Amino acid sequence: MEPLNLWDQIITCSEQALTTGALQPIPTTWNFVEQEGLSFLVRALANLVRKETQGAMMRSQQPNFNPFLPYERELFVADLSPNHVCLLNKFNVVDHHSLIVTRGFESQDDWLTLGDFAAVAAGLAQIDGLAFYNGGRAAGASQPHKHLQLVPLPLLPPGHGLPLEVAIAAIPDPEAPNPIRHFPFRHSFAPLKPGATPAELLACYGQLLTEAGINYQGTTQTAPYNWLMTRRWMVVIPRSQDEYQGISVNSLGFAGTLFVKNATQQQQLMDIGPLSLLTQVAIPR
Repeated sequence: MEPLNLWDQIITCSEQALTTGALQPIPTTWNFVEQEGLSFLVRALANLVRKETQGAMMRSQQPNFNPFLPYERELFVADLSPNHVCLLNKFNVVDHHSLIVTRGFESQDDWLTLGDFAAVAAGLAQIDGLAFYNGGRAAGASQPHKHLQLVPLPLLPPGHGLPLEVAIAAIPDPEAPNPIRHFPFRHSFAPLKPGATPAELLACYGQLLTEAGINYQGTTQTAPYNWLMTRRWMVVIPRSQDEYQGISVNSLGFAGTLFVKNATQQQQLMDIGPLSLLTQVAIPR
């Protein structure tokens, strides 16, 4: 593979894909909603209809449509490993949102592998970002082809801490079964040492799944979950359902950024409270 300069390659690819129309960002309006001392960024999506319409059209023409086989060449950023490519997220809400996709078909319901961790470690070595994985449809996955995701930090405007990192900084006892005291739902957390190897990351992942009450065996996941990782920590959250009162949640919701389709859902979220919403789609402890 050619030498990797991932950030510059993402910037260059984004500029070109915007020019050709291959990249179609979804504009949003946003505000903050606070609960239990954490300020969640809530984005209201202006043009989600465009994404949903195109997806429905593709599925009606090809019921087994897979956007990654083949992927759009204009969205290709780089080869991350012999088995993974980095692509731009076509309908991005966050700037420079990239996908780490297996070259051949692997299921989004499969466990993460050593190869997956090698690819994501290569990405995080070059970009100080948040990597995440939506383990199954009930955890917010929208495509059945295995893809991890990577967004650069910071995710919030200047002066605002990412809620998950704020909550992690307030952990009184990292060895406790549910150490993030702000989270009233089942989860597991581990700090990461600098330069952790893919094998060490895989071992940590397996341990966190087990600690979160998920039966980690075989090749196919036994329960839906969200996985989040930075250079500094890893978190796993088991899931019970994809949405609550029509508001869908994926891994970014647990990081502290939530998405709603319209003003009605935004008011619903304010009434429910972001942590209460997360508890409804997770497993209360």
